[in-house]
Amino acid sequence: MSVLYSLIDTLLPFEWTEFAYMKNAFLAVLLITPLFGLVGTMVVNNKMSFFSDALGHSALTGIAIGVLLGVDNYLLSMLGFALLFALCISAVMSSGTSSADTIIGVFSSTGLALGVVLLSATGGFAKYSSYLIGDILTVQPSEIGLLAIVLAAVVIVWILFFNRFLLTSVNTDLAASKNIHTRLMEKFFVVIVAVIVTITIKWVGILIINSLLVLPAASARNLARSMRSYHFWAIGISLFSGVSGLIASYYLGTAAGGTIVLIAAAIFFVTYVLGHAGGKSRVG
Repeated sequence: MSVLYSLIDTLLPFEWTEFAYMKNAFLAVLLITPLFGLVGTMVVNNKMSFFSDALGHSALTGIAIGVLLGVDNYLLSMLGFALLFALCISAVMSSGTSSADTIIGVFSSTGLALGVVLLSATGGFAKYSSYLIGDILTVQPSEIGLLAIVLAAVVIVWILFFNRFLLTSVNTDLAASKNIHTRLMEKFFVVIVAVIVTITIKWVGILIINSLLVLPAASARNLARSMRSYHFWAIGISLFSGVSGLIASYYLGTAAGGTIVLIAAAIFFVTYVLGHAGGKSRVG
C-alpha cells in the first residue's frame, strides 16, 4: 500500500491526500465504480434494478443471522443469506406465477423487515444502522485488496461469458438453440450481482447501492451507439461520479455515498437530454 500511497501523493498533490482514510477511500472508489459500471450494464439491460435493490435490503437480515449465530465476520453471513435470497427470487420469478416486480417487491420488503425485527429484538439495530448509508471512508487496506480480487474476477467472467449473458437476456429461445444453458446463465448472473452487492454494501450503503449500479449504466444507454461504447460510457461515468463525488464530499463536508449518487443522477439527466436531442440510443 505504501507504493500506492506514494503514487497518489506524487500524482495528486492535493490537501485531501494528506489523510490515509481519503487515500484508502480513493483507491476503493477506483475499484468499486468500474465494477458497478460493468455489471450495471447487464442489470439495466435485464431490467433488474429492483432486484439489486432487494439484495441490498437483504443485507440487514444477513447481519442479523450473523449476530444470532455468533459469527464474527458479518460478510460471511451476509453473503450466505444474499446468495440464498437471490436464488429464491430467481426461482420464484422463473415459475411465472406473478409479475417480476411483484415478486421482487415482496422479497425486498420481507428481507428488510426481517432484518430490522431480528436486530431490534437483540437490541443491536442502532449499532448496524450505519449499513443503511454506508461509509467509504472506513475502508481498510485489506478490504481494498478484496475489492481488487473481485474486480479482476468479474472482468474475467465478463470476457468469458458476456456473449452468453447478453444473448440470454435478449432472446432465451435463440440462446437455447445455440446450446446455452439459459437458466444456468441467469442464476450465474444473479450470483454475481449478489456477491458484488454484499461485499460493497458496508461502504456504499443499503439505501443507495442500487443507484450506483443503475445510474451510470442508464446514463450510458442515453449516449452509446454500440455495446462496446455502452460499456466504456458506463465505466467512465461511474468512475467520474465516484472520484468527483468523493472529492466534493471532502470539501463540502457531506456524505460521500450520497454526493456520488447526486453527481451520477445529474449526469443521467444531462445525458437524457443529449441522447434524446441526438436521437434514440441503438443499444438494448
